[in-house]
Amino acid sequence: MSAFDKIIGYADIKVELIRFCDVLRDLDRYKKLGVSMPRGILLYGDPGIGKTMMAKSFIEESGCESFIIRKDKPDGDFVNEIRNTFDKAKKEPRAIVFLDDMDKFANEDLNHRDAEEYVAVQACIDECKGYDVFVLATVNDRYCMPDSLIRAGRFDKVIEMKCPEGEDAKKIIGYFLSQKQLIRDVDVDEIVRLMEGHSCAELEAVINEAGIYAGFDKREKVEQKDIIKACMRMIFDAPESVDTNDKKYLKHIAVHEAGHAVISEVLDPGSVSLVSVCHYSGDNEGVTVIRRPEDYKISKKAQEHEVIRKLGGKAATEMVFGTVDMGCKNDIYEAGILVSEFVDGLCAYGFDTTEINRPSEYQQVKRDRNISQEMSRYYQRAKEIIADNRDLLDELTKGLLAKKTLTYRDIKLLLNNRKYGK
Repeated sequence: MSAFDKIIGYADIKVELIRFCDVLRDLDRYKKLGVSMPRGILLYGDPGIGKTMMAKSFIEESGCESFIIRKDKPDGDFVNEIRNTFDKAKKEPRAIVFLDDMDKFANEDLNHRDAEEYVAVQACIDECKGYDVFVLATVNDRYCMPDSLIRAGRFDKVIEMKCPEGEDAKKIIGYFLSQKQLIRDVDVDEIVRLMEGHSCAELEAVINEAGIYAGFDKREKVEQKDIIKACMRMIFDAPESVDTNDKKYLKHIAVHEAGHAVISEVLDPGSVSLVSVCHYSGDNEGVTVIRRPEDYKISKKAQEHEVIRKLGGKAATEMVFGTVDMGCKNDIYEAGILVSEFVDGLCAYGFDTTEINRPSEYQQVKRDRNISQEMSRYYQRAKEIIADNRDLLDELTKGLLAKKTLTYRDIKLLLNNRKYGK
């Protein structure tokens, strides 16, 4: 059994690491092929995704003596500890030096990456040439590291670990759910839609929070509603309470969020994972969670749908109430970023306004005009979709006012046997 078997998901990364472990375990066999001892691996990615667990599994699988360095001393003492640890490692027949959270070794930024701690690490790695010392490191932000430190020859592999998605997320959530007493109607697929893309630590915390809700209510089983409530509170910072007595104000929020949801479902059926009128931090007072299509990053059509969806809240509110939507500022800003990228960054509408060589005032004016025209065109499309599907907007609004939060399962039931058009 491999030490990596206890880690759920990340199959491609585990294959790469197992290959390096094989080199460390049977170096003589590889040396006959002319292969030299690899120098090191750097794992980077968001906090809480399991980088340290992956590194510890690597150490266990390799069978090498290990030395761990974490920042737990004042700067001068810590630099000495770095040097002393590498000196100890060189005395072993084969050793791994594990630099955990290496980007925390010094308080540097993108413009100041030559801290004494990083210089010491770099020098120690170079001094290990001729010794069977392998360096393993984890960082949250690789771009705070000096380029000279993380180059090939010091770290042969720089591997990004991302938050789990798709099947990996489903397996991890399933594992955490298996540790809880659940009622039978818990819908894992629906939970995955809400929680994929978040760190393993966040996923575990949400499932545990759901258990707390059940226990506080003196129930013996965790229910779907507990997990939804925990998602709202911990992932979307939206407690399952709406503390407003102003029904008209609440209806504005419901219409706005329903507008986003209607357009998303019309353009990309099955894309809405959750829509809610519950408050959360920031200027917005509702939330609509969308599952983007797999080709989002390479599909202009998919990104155009995103623009239209972002303008859907404004379109719905102004069409229903006939007033300016006071809660659409962030939506307009985010839609504008995408449209600006179409016009200027991607030259999706021609090269005449992009600042390729020498930007001019004329180009800037024309560029801004093109962006405004495209925004108006997308907004008109959003209004057309809302007008053509007004009955669906009203149904979703009614559901939100009644339940406050509608999940993928709720929306799917509402849309069954209904006709709506693009």
